[in-house]
This record gives sequence, C-alpha cells and structure tokens, in this order.
Amino acid sequence: HSSLLALDPSQPTSTQNPSTGGSGNYLIGVGRADCTGPVAEIPLMGFANADQVGGGLLTRLYSRAFIVAEPDNSKRVVFVSVDIGMVSQKLRLEVLSELQSKYGELYRRDNVILSGTHTHSGPAGYFQYTLFWITSKGLIKPSLQALVKGIVKSIDIAHGNMKTGRIFINRGTVENSQINRSPYSYLQNPASERSRYSSNTDKEMVLLKMVAGNGQELGLISWFAVHPVSMNNTNHLVNSDNVGYASYLFEQEKNKGMLPGEGSFVAAFASSNLGDVSPNTKGPFCINTGDSCDNPQSTCPVGGAKMCMAMGPGTDMFDSTRIIGQNIYLKAKEVYASASQEITGPLSSAHQWVNMSDVSVTLNATHVVKTCKPALGHSFAAGTIDGVGAFNFTQGAVEGDPFWDTIRDQLLGKPSNETQACHDPKPILFSTGEMTRPHPWHPDIVDVQLVTIGSLAIVAVPGELTTMSGRRLREAVRSEFESHGTSGMNVVIAGLCNVYTHYITTYEEYQAQRYEAASTIYGPHTLSAYMQLYRGLAKAIATNTVQDLPSGPEPPLFNVTSLTLVPAVIADRTPSNKAFGDVLQEVRPEYRVGEVAEVTFVSANPRNSAENATEHNFLTVERYINSSGSWSVVHNDASWETRFYWTKGLLGQSNATVEWHIPSTTEPGTYRIRYFGHYKKIPLFRPAVYYAFEGISSAFKIINL
Repeated sequence: HSSLLALDPSQPTSTQNPSTGGSGNYLIGVGRADCTGPVAEIPLMGFANADQVGGGLLTRLYSRAFIVAEPDNSKRVVFVSVDIGMVSQKLRLEVLSELQSKYGELYRRDNVILSGTHTHSGPAGYFQYTLFWITSKGLIKPSLQALVKGIVKSIDIAHGNMKTGRIFINRGTVENSQINRSPYSYLQNPASERSRYSSNTDKEMVLLKMVAGNGQELGLISWFAVHPVSMNNTNHLVNSDNVGYASYLFEQEKNKGMLPGEGSFVAAFASSNLGDVSPNTKGPFCINTGDSCDNPQSTCPVGGAKMCMAMGPGTDMFDSTRIIGQNIYLKAKEVYASASQEITGPLSSAHQWVNMSDVSVTLNATHVVKTCKPALGHSFAAGTIDGVGAFNFTQGAVEGDPFWDTIRDQLLGKPSNETQACHDPKPILFSTGEMTRPHPWHPDIVDVQLVTIGSLAIVAVPGELTTMSGRRLREAVRSEFESHGTSGMNVVIAGLCNVYTHYITTYEEYQAQRYEAASTIYGPHTLSAYMQLYRGLAKAIATNTVQDLPSGPEPPLFNVTSLTLVPAVIADRTPSNKAFGDVLQEVRPEYRVGEVAEVTFVSANPRNSAENATEHNFLTVERYINSSGSWSVVHNDASWETRFYWTKGLLGQSNATVEWHIPSTTEPGTYRIRYFGHYKKIPLFRPAVYYAFEGISSAFKIINL
C-alpha cells in the first residue's frame, strides 16, 4: 500500500483521474431506512433513568448506510450511522448474520462498521450483557428487531443503487455548540500536551461528500464530537436529538418537495470522540438556586450533586436541540459546498476481537502494564451535568462509601482484591467483570476495527473516547501509517461502534475519577491498550499483511430470554359510546403561524403499530388543494414541527394528542390533522388480532397576521 499516498493540501489536486476518465474512482451506494421501533412504554437508552420511558414521537430514527467499492468491485467497505444510543454486540452479531445469509462473504465483520449517533432518546432493550439488560428492563424483541431490520434495509438500499462516483473530504470549525463537561479531568493532562490545542473540545468537523459520476449528489458523512443530549432525561418523546436534526435539515434541503425520510440524498451526522463533550453550552447551574456548580465534584451547596444540571442555549430542550442542530447543519452546508480535496486510492479493512480484560501493554522498554476485568467506579452512579444520577453520589470520588459498599457486598458480591488493585485509584461500585448471573454483566471480548478509503482512515471505537483520548488515538494511528511509508492519512474516529464499553479516558484523566473515568471499565491503561491495538491494525493495512492478523477470541452470543419488565400490551378499549380514532378534544377553527394546533383522539397502544406494521406513520398534517378538491400531506410524524403524545389510561383505554407547531413558512389555507393506529383484540382461546383505524380532526384555517 505504498501507493496509498494522501493528497498533499499544498499541491493542486487533480480533478481528473486518468484511469477512470474523471467520472469517478469508486462505486458508491447510499441508503436510509426507518429503525424507530416502539415509541411507548419502552425505556429510552442513554441516561439509565428508570422513569424515562417512551411516551410518543418527535422525530423518527433512521439507519443511514454508505457503501464504497473499488471500481473493479474487488473490495468494498460499509459505514452505517444509526440514530441510537450505541451499537450493542447482540445487534451487530444479528445484523452480520442477516447480511451473511443474504450476501455471503460480501459484507463481513471486518468491512462493515456500525456506529450509533448516541441520541439518548431512542428505545432501549437490544443488549445481551446484564448491566444494560437491567437499565433496559430486559431484552425487548420489538426494539431489537426494528433495529436489525432498519440497518439491514439501509444496507440493502445502498447495495441496490451502487453507481460510479467520487468522494471529497473537507473540514471546518463548529463554534458555540459544545463545552467540556469534565474540565477538571481535562486539566490533569500534561500542560505540554494541552498547549498544542486551542480548546478543551475538538471543534473540527470532518466531512465526506459523495457525488455520482453524472454529477448527482448522493450524500455526506460528517464526524463531529458532541453528545446528543440537548433533549434531557425528562424527555419522553423518541427522537434523534441535535445531530439527528442536522441530518433532517440537510436531507430536507437536498430532497426538495419530499417528506422527511423520503428522497435519495442521505446525510449522516455521526458520532466521534464525544466522551466529555456536552451541547449544553450555558454550563452547569444549581437548578434550585441558580448558582454555578462548575466545581470538581459538580455539586451544589443545597441539595448536592442532584441539583447540578447543564442548560442548553435555548428556552427549553426542544429549542436547544434546534439551535445546536442548526449550528452543526449550517457549518456542514458550508464545508460541503466548498469540498474539493478528492479521496483516491485503494480500500482496506482490518478487524480483531480482543479480550479487553487481559491486554498487556508495552509502554516503553522497561514498562509493561495490563488492562483489568471490567468494573464501574462510585462516580458512575453520579451521572453527569447532562443527566445526574440518583442517591447523591458525587463525581470525583476516589474513596468508596461504606453504606453503598455494604449493600453491594450483600447483593452482588465484593470486588476481588486483584480487581480493586488493578483499577486503582477507582473505588469499585460494581465489579461487573466478576458478576456472571444470569449472564456476564459486561463484555470481555471487544471489536477493534479500522477501515481505509484511500487517504482516509476510519477508526471504529467501541465506546466513548474523551477529547484528549481521541487526539492521542488519532495521532497514534497517523504516525503508525507514517512509519510504514504512508504519510498524511486523514484519521477520523467513529464512536459507539460494534459493542458498548462505556468510556475511555486518558491515564491522567482516570486519576481524577469523574464520571467518564469511573466508567472507563477496563482500568487506567484502557486507552494505551487501544492505541497499541489500533496501531497493530494500521500496521497490517500499511504493510498489506491484514490476512496474517489473528482474528482473536469470538464473542459469546447469549440466548437471552425475552424476559422483560415492560408490561404486556393488553387488549385496547374505548370509552363507552366512542370508537377508536374519535376526537376527544377538537382543534380551533383557525390559527396563525407560530401557534400550536392540537387535537386529542381516542387511541390504542402505539406498540401495536411497531410490532405489526412496517414503517407505520402515526400522523399527517394535510392541506386542502382547491383546484383538485383533494388533501395533500405537508408533514408526517418524522417532521420536526409535529409531536405525537400517547397517554395511557385504565383498563386498556388511552388517548393520543397530536401537536403541530405551525412554522412561519406555512402557506395560508385549510388544513387537517390525521392520526393512524392499530388496536388489539384478544378473542377467547385464539391469538390476538390487530385492526388498523384512523382519526381525522375538523378542518381549520391558517391565516396570515
């Protein structure tokens, strides 16, 4: 691969590739598919807050797939960004097994990257390790199936529309969209290292622009480090948060005249080294007194750590999501428009499974250190300023708490001396690597994966790297390529890939034991181990010896029962003298732009629709077209302007409320709102039956001011 020369930015880049006559260097396919899953009664994945269960829908969740193949089709790579908290091992293994049965050896564990955007407002329940199983209320089949189906479908679509094309790379700086939420940890890093960077977060967006040989714009992938937690842990509406809104804006602009989720242009805003990066730019304040709580323990004088929350720039969490998402979108639009540096060269992919609880790391000629069996520290329970924990645990705890330690010893067992010593100075709260019932609580076997497209290297990381960890890992991979004669590689970190292993801090940040360090589950040398492992993958690609890499120990696939604490869906019922879809609270006869049109219907459990209809749409907003005497759909349930709320009543009764936040661009005219659902009947001694129904509001007028 010595021919894998990156484009030197100082050299004029050739816009013609002699071998392909300029129409393109690669075969490129893009695809998008719905993967929303059930929007009610299912815990949302991210904040691990037992009260945060789904109660409706703000925006749909999508899987976005990009396939790049060499012109002779000899090699290909796949990058998928999914609107979910993270990719789990179970999800990845099931997707790979579906792909194998469809495509044989075309799409494999080494050339398929699955990355979660890290929204904290998507359904949980797709995990096999016990810790996540507990916060998800078990394994939830409809959640897992919607994700497997959506991811595979997005790859199918991309596979089906491969065309000759070209890829351009560009970078830009995104301002006013992030803060470091553990600045005291960041300051533990050496001053000489910190002085090389202008900020304690990575503000750079790296963007790939994909264009077909005939000039048709295909799509983009953006990598930018920010937590999608503009929607906080009080939210109950399924949505894709700030980066999802950026995707929405870009796709709406490029797929003119289409409803959200429709159209051929695909824009993925993927996760990167976002471990210590918050979008809540106003910073941490005590919600009871209004004082700043920007201190090493993120704690308040009255009420302790529970009261310390960071606020976004907006008037509420919806507004903050919109502002941060729009900032990211506007920068991407600018970076996309000016992208001219072309990516050329061969494709490669390398993958290994590694037992992360037992890696020996050679730091230098005299020092060898080891990773540890997984364990979570006390500060894990503190949460962060984006979502505080329960019971007043504080961040930065380097000593245990006798009260909680005693309870833990009784319920779950005491950590071994060996594990405690390995994790020092972390006081262990849960020694998950030593907890195996009913299944192991955390993974030992972890994926490390590296894919190159010409001069671009995508490092697929199974967790959340902090800002400085990400910088060190990129540097390590870049210098490894360089030492084997491949200079100037563009290295990007793709976060939340393949299996979830919480956080990866630097050794120095680990000493401070804030939330991210307490959640660095393989101990203080986790980052060093990953740097060594990814260097090994880079070396194999650069020296063309990927075939000699040992594949490593295969991960287990547990037969996790569908044991779940999520209530079963009972038969749906209506109030007396009412039918499903009847209007309980009608719209007003007229509205102005900027107001909210609202209507409430007799409803049924939305889980019926997730389990029995593919790509079910819960609502439409429709405009009356005088000339044809028909209604035309202007918004659906994936639209940012619409909100679908579901309220459960007693004995199978429920209500659905649809809100339309009327945008300023709305044309005056006559409108109506429709609601679509499925109700469940359970006949005696026979399987349940589902019936589709709909409700329609009265027509209403939108008038100009």
